[in-house]
Amino acid sequence: MIMIVADLAEIAGRSYPARRRTQNLVGGVSPIQASAFSLGHVTLEPNGGQVPWHNQEQEEIYLVLEGHGEMCLGDEKMPLRTGQAVYIPPRIFHQLTNIGSTPLRMIYCYGPAGDVAHWRQELDGTLPRAGIEAPPLPQGATPQHG
Repeated sequence: MIMIVADLAEIAGRSYPARRRTQNLVGGVSPIQASAFSLGHVTLEPNGGQVPWHNQEQEEIYLVLEGHGEMCLGDEKMPLRTGQAVYIPPRIFHQLTNIGSTPLRMIYCYGPAGDVAHWRQELDGTLPRAGIEAPPLPQGATPQHG
């Protein structure tokens, strides 16, 4: 067996229009590949960086490492802070927005492994729009980027 290590300091990651950077730790371009799950580190820029309103087939967890966010899940909206994790069931629309003045750093983990459509949709400008091609955001939520 050969130990495989993924190092955030060596993973450039990808920047998205919604003002975030995603670094794959397990899956994607990471040297670590798994079949049961994908794992990554995300940095949301201050004052509005976002993982925009989307859904996917996999179940997922977001763990906030640092910062303050607004989490929308289905028709619910609540603040998330450092040290909190939220469970995201399969096929439920969700969004996380940085509502603080410092970067929000979080870890995502979803399973089974594989790419999720919202990454490509966001880069291509085809992400389903809240209230039009997708269900509306919860009342009072930060608008979906784009």
